[in-house]
Amino acid sequence: MIHKYKQLGLNIVMDIYSGAVHVTDDVMFDMLDYISEPFEPEDKCPEKIKTAMSDRYSEAETEESYAEICSLYKNGQLFSRDVYEPIAKHWNKQSVVKALCLHVAHDCNLRCEYCFAGTGEFHGDRGLMSVETGKKAIDFVVNASGNRHNIEIDYFGGEPLMNFEAVKEITEYAKEQGRLHNKNFRFTLTTNGVLLNDEISKYLNENMSNVVLSLDGTKETNDRVRRRVDGSGSYDSIVPKFQKIAESRNQDNYYVRGTFTAFNKDFAKDVIHLADLGFKQTSVEPVVAPESEPYALKPEHVDKICREYDKLTDEYIKRYNEGRGFNFFHFMVDLDQGPCAIKRLSGCGAGHEYLAVAANGDIYPCHQFVGNHDFLMGNVNEGVIDENIKNEFERSNVYTKEKCADCFSKFYCSGGCSANAYNFNKDINKPYELACEFQKKRLECAIAIEAYKRLNKN
Repeated sequence: MIHKYKQLGLNIVMDIYSGAVHVTDDVMFDMLDYISEPFEPEDKCPEKIKTAMSDRYSEAETEESYAEICSLYKNGQLFSRDVYEPIAKHWNKQSVVKALCLHVAHDCNLRCEYCFAGTGEFHGDRGLMSVETGKKAIDFVVNASGNRHNIEIDYFGGEPLMNFEAVKEITEYAKEQGRLHNKNFRFTLTTNGVLLNDEISKYLNENMSNVVLSLDGTKETNDRVRRRVDGSGSYDSIVPKFQKIAESRNQDNYYVRGTFTAFNKDFAKDVIHLADLGFKQTSVEPVVAPESEPYALKPEHVDKICREYDKLTDEYIKRYNEGRGFNFFHFMVDLDQGPCAIKRLSGCGAGHEYLAVAANGDIYPCHQFVGNHDFLMGNVNEGVIDENIKNEFERSNVYTKEKCADCFSKFYCSGGCSANAYNFNKDINKPYELACEFQKKRLECAIAIEAYKRLNKN
């Protein structure tokens, strides 16, 4: 399977199963329109291809391009065979838990309009995770991680800084247990910034491998949906704090993470605004919401959103050339090694490698399933999880999702988000198609950017 497109003035051809990416001349790019799969190379360029292209290219040009296509095919870099399906057919993954999302606060001091967690309580009771429950969660992951050495702990909410003392105690307990059981804990915390101060920032810098800072873009964009309990905006108070913490972390190991909605479909301006504020690590993602919501993105918005990604790509390269570039999460792609085969097939590991723990200790497949009791897997106090739910997620992969079969991006998104699939289609193996459209466009942009950089190294 191949996928071809034009971006940044480049002719780009992706070979899906080998992962090879080619920047071609016009002759080869056009010739691929006349070659069907499975490809069976011939000694010379077929007459029907030469005839079809004779109004644009000479016979010598077509013969040369055809020979190059044949060479790439023989080297396994074009029209390569599917090497992943045999792995999927014999899928017998024996997972260990390697990451926990700890919902230390089912409460929030903001009332973001689009929040999938309600107003921070995940459609249940408001509450804070006790230190005892947090320690039980650490004990659980130590036992459930098998021989794995590295373990990720993500502090989440609601707003986790509303329970900052518990965060500190749980972190210290995890470090202690890590020493006792030969585990290396890495910590991440997501915050809206309202409670950030110098003391907290210092602690985060000393203990958190990464921090995620929630900000949607310009003041107008942000304050329209990210409001305080009293209805006032959050932009003015949090931006200086975020700028300070980004600088204190040497513009690394953090993300300013935003969401764009139907209210700001022209979201490229918001990403650029974040870059203008000095942030070098950004991630602004499409909202996921039922179409009945006024802020929801809908199929009729796809073309506009894709044009915004194109606009952002052009600006991204412009700033790169000017020496004032920044990183945009969805434009970062590894074309050399990338994820292993298992990761390409199964994605984030929700439900078997990655689990979420609610404030009361209940265990769910990921943070987006919290509160959905159909997916309640257990509680850290018992220390065991529902094997049936685990197996459902463990067996899910790109080849259990029919809509992924002919998709060129399937080994980059690994079939998309299981929570979105379930919320929209009631089946974790039926991807949320709107997200698919955005993913495909972002991938095209990301690969074009990487290709451009490699071709224009100084």
